[in-house]
Amino acid sequence: MSRAARIALIVATALSSIGLLALAAWQWQRLGWKQNLIARVEQRLNAEPVAPPLVASQADEYRRVRVRGRFEPRETLVQANTELGGGYWVLAPLRLADGRAILVNRGFVPPDRRAPEQHAAPDGTVELTGLLRLTEPGGGPLRKNVPAEGRWYSRDVAGIASQLGVADRAAPYFVDESADAAQPQRYPRPGLTVIRFANNHAVYAATWLALAAMAAAAAGYLMREERRAHAP
Repeated sequence: MSRAARIALIVATALSSIGLLALAAWQWQRLGWKQNLIARVEQRLNAEPVAPPLVASQADEYRRVRVRGRFEPRETLVQANTELGGGYWVLAPLRLADGRAILVNRGFVPPDRRAPEQHAAPDGTVELTGLLRLTEPGGGPLRKNVPAEGRWYSRDVAGIASQLGVADRAAPYFVDESADAAQPQRYPRPGLTVIRFANNHAVYAATWLALAAMAAAAAGYLMREERRAHAP
């Protein structure tokens, strides 16, 4: 290997070490962000339920809300995979006293209970608590929603509200109904919201740091060899 090639290799290895250190620092920053996010969500989950807002942002995700209204006699099924197996989420519009409609995820039903008569919404005014969730437009990871055929793989608030005929006054979010421990289990089965945040940033940071150290050691070794080769 020529001297120019060796020097280029040393420079590339040193730059790789610097880049890997930058990645480790970035993952460390991400760790702090993720820990703050988890703390904020846990705080929302333990807070008293509040009235449903007119609009919602990322800061409202998983906020506990209390809603009161009447379910309209219509619903949409959304493909779901839960701890109970595969099936559907049942989304139905709840009409509030002020005329707004909020899509409520009433819970999960297995395929053999998908018929509307098997899980009819209660009549009259109801009050329930749940978790505010942001819209999920587009579809699932590998399948797009097909509104024209009534096939939904994600809880797309705007699309489902349009299909159900409540788009004009629909809230731009939906609510996952919470389970009531005082009530017997029923279908749709509420309370199956999965709240889990992957938090592997410390592992990633340690990995990038170890690789940076290896690259730095390699650069140091190459520099020593270069000096030896040209020592007087």
